[in-house]
Amino acid sequence: MDFIFMLTHHDKTVQNCLDVYDSLAGIGLRHVGFKDVGVDKATLKELTRRIKADGSIAYVEVVSQTPETIRQSITASAELGVDRVLGGQDIKLAMATFKDGGPTYYPFPGRPTGHPTKLGGTAAEVENDCRDAIGSGCPGVDLLAYRATEADPLDLIRAARRGLGDKGYLIVAGSIDSPERIKAVAAAGANAFTIGSAVFENAFAQGVKGVRDQCKAVLRAVGT
Repeated sequence: MDFIFMLTHHDKTVQNCLDVYDSLAGIGLRHVGFKDVGVDKATLKELTRRIKADGSIAYVEVVSQTPETIRQSITASAELGVDRVLGGQDIKLAMATFKDGGPTYYPFPGRPTGHPTKLGGTAAEVENDCRDAIGSGCPGVDLLAYRATEADPLDLIRAARRGLGDKGYLIVAGSIDSPERIKAVAAAGANAFTIGSAVFENAFAQGVKGVRDQCKAVLRAVGT
């Protein structure tokens, strides 16, 4: 599976994201992302530039909640230069905004609410949403499985896998905090997962301190 390191804590991009990113040079990260809140757009643009200059894939995850703010976030994401936009559910707008060589779009299936975001919706609803996303031209989805309020997280991952079919790219985002959980989401059918807060809180690898060494522990857990 792919490890997407998110330069985020409590669902916001960390203020010192540029310094943190620079401190991770040489450890082998290939997927790096951030949220669309927490720092200004100029900083996010520079962060995107540095990620891509290192040959990594750059992600932004949209955490806006209302239709209007989601539209604003999707439009702003197109200006950052990222490779992949995660979150939100306005597929029609995103596909129109990101055409002609823009970033690819991975919407939230289910019913995301609040900030930090919780996920409502049944496994059947998630499966249908994933099927709709693929049918609309999205290459995959961003599933907040461990933020679920109505279903078992692993059931949601398996449902999303069914909805996406064999080729859809399934990202599991939020609350991945141990090697055991990584193994579980992999077995359920995920292609990638994000980790942010667990790294910043030194919670992924017990007894390991610092963002760099925590990220190295995650990479070891996925065999890279």
